Amino acid sequence: MRNLIALAAATALAGCVNMAPQHERPPLSTAADYPAEFAGDVTLGQRATEVAWRDFFADPQLEVLIEQAIGRNRDLAVAVAQIEEARGLYRIQDADRLPTVGASADATRSRSQLVPGTGAATINRYSVGVGVTSFELDFWGRVKNLSEAARSQYLATEQAERAFRLALVRDVASTYFSARGAEEQIELAEATVTSRKEGLRIAKRRLDAGVTSALDYRQSETLLTQAETQLASLKLGKAQADNFLAVLTGGPVAGPLPAPLPLVAQAQSPTLTAGLPSDLLVARPDVVAAEEQLRAARANVGAARAAFFPSISLTGNLGFSSLSLDNLFSDDSMTWSFGPSISLPIFDFGRNKGNLTVAEARENIAVATYERTVQGAFREVADALAGRRYLAEQVDAQERGTLATRQIADLARKRYREGVSTYLEVLDAERNLFASEQTLIELRRAQVDNLVTLYVALGGGLVESR
Repeated sequence: MRNLIALAAATALAGCVNMAPQHERPPLSTAADYPAEFAGDVTLGQRATEVAWRDFFADPQLEVLIEQAIGRNRDLAVAVAQIEEARGLYRIQDADRLPTVGASADATRSRSQLVPGTGAATINRYSVGVGVTSFELDFWGRVKNLSEAARSQYLATEQAERAFRLALVRDVASTYFSARGAEEQIELAEATVTSRKEGLRIAKRRLDAGVTSALDYRQSETLLTQAETQLASLKLGKAQADNFLAVLTGGPVAGPLPAPLPLVAQAQSPTLTAGLPSDLLVARPDVVAAEEQLRAARANVGAARAAFFPSISLTGNLGFSSLSLDNLFSDDSMTWSFGPSISLPIFDFGRNKGNLTVAEARENIAVATYERTVQGAFREVADALAGRRYLAEQVDAQERGTLATRQIADLARKRYREGVSTYLEVLDAERNLFASEQTLIELRRAQVDNLVTLYVALGGGLVESR
């Protein structure tokens, strides 16, 4: 019993020295604030991490697609499985910090001649006990640091999975908006084709009647073919967006989908506060994952430094052994063994030094990766904040410009019917109106897509609020 107490005390003292570099976050490698020109008041609005994705998206059809993507996306399934793998590896490594205690029982029966000429004797032997085999006393923190490294790798994997979920939500929403934008552009193009077919029919009748020249008829034909070409291109884009959406969501959706919202109604999402760049250090899963990777790298440095010092292991056993089963658990039958061993590297031809060099280099890589991740997060948020302001201004200006272009087209058609202008004026006005309306739809798509990008760049909220 005294030996078991001594073993427990040695276990408690193990790991009293930690040779890993102390973990500190590198200094913030970005500006302290977002540019005031487009960031505005960073205190107004809700934090993205507190807004559930169901509350952020207003389109019921998009909600169904995101829900299915989270449940069925194959790449996300791989990310979830990798979390379980990292959790198992951490448990394996952490188990080395405590002694492994095993129980054993044994019974043997043997026959042998103890003394020549006295005849053979049959001997029974019984034993039972508990033991510890090769438990390392972690005086230098090697095992502890390996466990900490495995834990940080596990936490980094968890954050990587969360970052992937956010990226998946963004990709589904972005692809969905592309499909919706293409659909609205197709409706516009189809209406334009119908209108221009009617215009071509009238131009043909006027040509046959000798009222206009063949030039006007050919110009009408050109307008129609341009709209038909654009329509075919838009249908191709819509098909590609739908195909990619099916991949993201893991397959077709069972049952009818809710009616979608038009793009103009998609921008009615909660106003998000930008906060400060330092908030990204805890809000962005990719930044948190990079910090955990840095923790793991520093813990591995500590383990590599500990390899230069002696390794002390203990082996112990406590139990009972007797020739008679009836007397197995008597005081006289108690047995114990206790054996420490020490291993000290003398000539390893630079192996430990090489391992330390690798660990320190990986620490430097992890620091640079963390700083690069923070800078990338800052840029993404800054770009999205700029987009939130300037895309809204673009949409507003394009709406006014489209209205003016529509009025110009109406006047051009009226002037042509009255014989005041040539059909070339109508041609230019129709072409400009079609391009302006298509641009307005594209800008609306870019605006709602940017709002989703801002939501994800600020850390997003993955809670399932209903």
